[in-house]
Amino acid sequence: MAGTINKVILIGNLGDDVKMHYFDDKNSVGRFPIATSESYTNKSTGEKVTTTDWHNIVVRNKLAEICEKYLSKGDKVYVEGKLKNRQWEQDGVKRYSTEIQVNEMTMLTTKKNLEKTNTPPQDQAPSVTAPKSVAPEEKEDLPF
Repeated sequence: MAGTINKVILIGNLGDDVKMHYFDDKNSVGRFPIATSESYTNKSTGEKVTTTDWHNIVVRNKLAEICEKYLSKGDKVYVEGKLKNRQWEQDGVKRYSTEIQVNEMTMLTTKKNLEKTNTPPQDQAPSVTAPKSVAPEEKEDLPF
């Protein structure tokens, strides 16, 4: 293989609302965490075990503004991007962070969409009209 690749694909739920930072030159950065979960059954105890991993998501400019407008805590998203490791010093202590810099995002479920759909309450079934029966003389001669 001649080259290298740095690609991440995640489907998860937002752990917080999008935090925006705007710059003087009209650029912006949005940051939010997403959680991915994996479940399995422990063979020795039969207990169901769920592990959750948290990922730091970074979106820029127009995509960041779209995320801020439409996403909120709990929404499910599909993101594609690349891993980026950062290092800085704070109070004499070296800090490290791994982020996913996103270049593609798809909103899978959003609370705002769920609020717009008017679903009837569970105790009220929607009314359905039964079809009229067809008289024998009105039947068509169909081959099937």
